[in-house]
Amino acid sequence: GLASFMKEYIITRAIPIPELLCAFDIYLCEELQMKKPKTLVYFVQVVLSGELQLRERLPQYSTIQDAVNLITSSRRILVLTGAGISVSCGIPDFRSRNGLYATLKETGEYDLDDPQQMFDISYFKENPSVFYSFARQIYPSNFTPSPCHRFIKLVEDNGKVGNYTQNIDTLETVVGVQNVLQCHGSFATASCLECHSRVPGNVIEGEIMQGEVPLCKGCSDSEKASSKATNSRKRYGKKPDSDDEDDESPFPPWIMKPDITFFGEKLTDNFEECLERDREQVDLLLIIGTSLKVAPVSDIITHMPHSVPQILINKTPVTHINPDIILLGDADGIIEHICEKLGWTLPPAKAGQYLRGPLPVLMKRRSQECESPTPKRVADSHIWLFEGAEGGKWLSHFEAAQALPFSPATNAPLPSPSTPITSVDAKRDTKRARML
Repeated sequence: GLASFMKEYIITRAIPIPELLCAFDIYLCEELQMKKPKTLVYFVQVVLSGELQLRERLPQYSTIQDAVNLITSSRRILVLTGAGISVSCGIPDFRSRNGLYATLKETGEYDLDDPQQMFDISYFKENPSVFYSFARQIYPSNFTPSPCHRFIKLVEDNGKVGNYTQNIDTLETVVGVQNVLQCHGSFATASCLECHSRVPGNVIEGEIMQGEVPLCKGCSDSEKASSKATNSRKRYGKKPDSDDEDDESPFPPWIMKPDITFFGEKLTDNFEECLERDREQVDLLLIIGTSLKVAPVSDIITHMPHSVPQILINKTPVTHINPDIILLGDADGIIEHICEKLGWTLPPAKAGQYLRGPLPVLMKRRSQECESPTPKRVADSHIWLFEGAEGGKWLSHFEAAQALPFSPATNAPLPSPSTPITSVDAKRDTKRARML
């Protein structure tokens, strides 16, 4: 893994970084060699991330039964989850063609230059009313956890799970999962942008559900509130180069913000601390409902030893990683199929069980339970298709390659539709040539 390599060669062995990069056929000019250590370390991280993504499959694992056996025998499973496990709850994912960003762009309801502005910290500070006019649509009290959330709880009950989630809906904790790291934060708590005091999320729930901008009560009630208001007008009230009184912001700086990691904000130190601890213990990586496109969570797999088996459960292929077993389709149906093989019974999701009261705008939505589909194996490979699978051109390309008289090794890295299937060594050589 990335952290282990850097600790061994840069810290313990104290190998100069320019010399270390030569091992990867990367030769820095004299000017680059004189850069600050932080910059040189970044060069190493970029090179290693590319190398570590070239992980070869473990060929001894390829079937659904292999996946079941791994879950049964593993002692410490890291479950890495994304928006795909909450879609059936009624919460849209972010990046699919029918996802949140596509919907925001299509409707144009919030007059955003880019849909991602909805979760941009700079834009939030300028105009928090846009986020709060929308936030109730994804607020967790509106939703009932899915079979995937309940599966994570079952695995934890067997004493073998750690859950890293990119989701902000807190549905893992709703079903009782204790060992969960919410990598991008959540609605569970909220903090004041001015004094940084933190409160439980339900303190501002009323304002969120009414579409109002919540303010910090401590700052508002402070004896210094009036002077703060005067100062804030000078600091924040007007746009640059503007003398127009109409440009003054209607909001003071002591706005409450859910502790969600917006674009432009750094993940908490807790993320790196947990990753450093867990990477030494994990013996199975289970990736569910994520395309792994957002760093640094997408880089977690580069921190894992290549000997740790990887299972991907997702609607679409994730072509920049190389899992040992790929189960494509609706995550809930796949999880139900695996539970059937394991002999586990998912606890039922009772309507309204997790809701905290009547909803003023949105009606509660239940996860859609469906019968376990019959999976289809792609040729004799490690890829299995369930109901809802969307393989697209990538899958067609892979199936065509498998049908060739001299099919490539099944442990080759996943190809993109525009890239011929090749060996790990050939792909590495090609990448090095590009770098040079």
